[in-house]
Amino acid sequence: MGQVCAFLPLASEPVGRSLLDALVARGTSVLVPVVTGDQPLDWCSYPVRTVPGAFGIAQPAGHRLGPAAVAGVDAVLVPALAIDFRGHRLGRGGGHYDRSLELLGTPAPMLIAVLFDGEWLATLPAEPHDRPVDAVVSPAAGYALIDRR
Repeated sequence: MGQVCAFLPLASEPVGRSLLDALVARGTSVLVPVVTGDQPLDWCSYPVRTVPGAFGIAQPAGHRLGPAAVAGVDAVLVPALAIDFRGHRLGRGGGHYDRSLELLGTPAPMLIAVLFDGEWLATLPAEPHDRPVDAVVSPAAGYALIDRR
């Protein structure tokens, strides 16, 4: 059970919609993002019909729940181009997740980066507002917690 914010993966990303379908089949409520310009992401319940959105990315066309829907979720799956061993994430550069992660409630949910196995780097630049991820999911490694010691 529980509630997870996820994303509609691109064909080039390591995890497909089958993960979202499996979560829903287990009784987990899954929310997927709607890009709203330079604002925090809005959210829709998954499964949902999609339409082509900005940058050719599938955009949910369902009832919008508002940016605050991210508060109180149990976990957030975030897309990543790379992460470092401290959990700093390199996203796609739009800042959409950075703005949305500022709205997370307390206690903060688990932040889980989804990436390919070769996308772990020793170090990445990080800004003061960047929230490091707590764990990573990748095809070969599976699920791994970030050790910040």
